[in-house]
Amino acid sequence: MTNPPVALSVAGSDPSGGAGIAADLATFAALGVHGTAVITAVTAQNTVGVQGVHPIPATFVAQQLDSVLDDLPVAAVKTGMLANQDIIAVVVDYAAAGRLPNLVVDPVMVSSTGARLLDAGAEALYLELLKYATVATPNARETMVLGEVGEFDEPIHLAALCPGWFVETGEVTATEWIHHDGSWSELPGEVIDTANDHGTGCTFSAVVAAALAGGVAPMDAIVGAKMFVRNCIERSAEWDLGTGRGPVAHLMGPEL
Repeated sequence: MTNPPVALSVAGSDPSGGAGIAADLATFAALGVHGTAVITAVTAQNTVGVQGVHPIPATFVAQQLDSVLDDLPVAAVKTGMLANQDIIAVVVDYAAAGRLPNLVVDPVMVSSTGARLLDAGAEALYLELLKYATVATPNARETMVLGEVGEFDEPIHLAALCPGWFVETGEVTATEWIHHDGSWSELPGEVIDTANDHGTGCTFSAVVAAALAGGVAPMDAIVGAKMFVRNCIERSAEWDLGTGRGPVAHLMGPEL
């Protein structure tokens, strides 16, 4: 049998299964990609919110990266929650050394309630990480924070830091704005009326990474990610899991 492409998620855990590493690995599996994972933080969270975060020591994050990258043919990497300045610095170092191919940066910087999750030093390091990204996928809140940290007057100046594709995801409007090669384009969508959208940002970036690992061109990967996430939301729109923002349906196999 032909080996599947290999993708790596560098992110935090989600014990409720909707976001983070759980969402990434489920997405990789749904797309026929072998998923690997480097854990940056163990969280206590559910559909209502995040109750606690326990970052993994940065030296151990580096050890995990070496374990995966030295052994498996990783073709694409995505980042999610990087937790603190030390961990982001490790990821920047690996990216600068050319060890993180087809890097997709999902800058987890702001909670759904608008709370900043990182200190100023960690936020500033994200600007360095963007320089190595094939695709960056911030939401509108994260774009605003990155622009503020970098003192950019216009989003286009921030987006220009990313050598590939800068995608402001439409978590509220369902419309993505894409910057590439000096210009913006719009990828319109339609809002689905549901409370089940926990982990959609993670899922979007995971689809992009999986597609890049399989040799898909970045713009096609972005369009495919939008379609995949929409399908996930549609399938889970009537679910009643948890008391907050429920998960989406990454996998829909035969019923048990």
